[in-house]
Amino acid sequence: MRYLVVALLPLGVAGCTSVQVRPLDPALHVTRVCIQENPDVIVKDFLPVLREGFQRHNIATDVYSTINPEACPYVLRYTALQSWDFALYLSHAELRLEHDGKQIGYAEYHLKGKGGLSVAKWQSVKTKMDPVIDSLLK
Repeated sequence: MRYLVVALLPLGVAGCTSVQVRPLDPALHVTRVCIQENPDVIVKDFLPVLREGFQRHNIATDVYSTINPEACPYVLRYTALQSWDFALYLSHAELRLEHDGKQIGYAEYHLKGKGGLSVAKWQSVKTKMDPVIDSLLK
């Protein structure tokens, strides 16, 4: 019985994370993005991780509670959800990058089944989101 549990454990861990990305076209040469602050997101460190990720790609960011479309042609809208399993952890996030109201990039991080038995579900927001942001902005 013990061997059966050990043999089935990878099935509970593998395939728990889903990442979908429609990357930004590098030909657009985006240098500044306005981030529409989402007050409903309570995931600790989410916004700083987003800003650091864009900075890593030499894209400046400003955060606004309301966006003036004339001053901000490139806008990032986001959502992030957390779940609890003895501790809070990021279980879902979406990034929508828009130019003049039209979506030009999209990225989604999702823990299937809220992470199940995987201990990776407790990784930091930075560890989870950095590869997603990098794929969006490559």
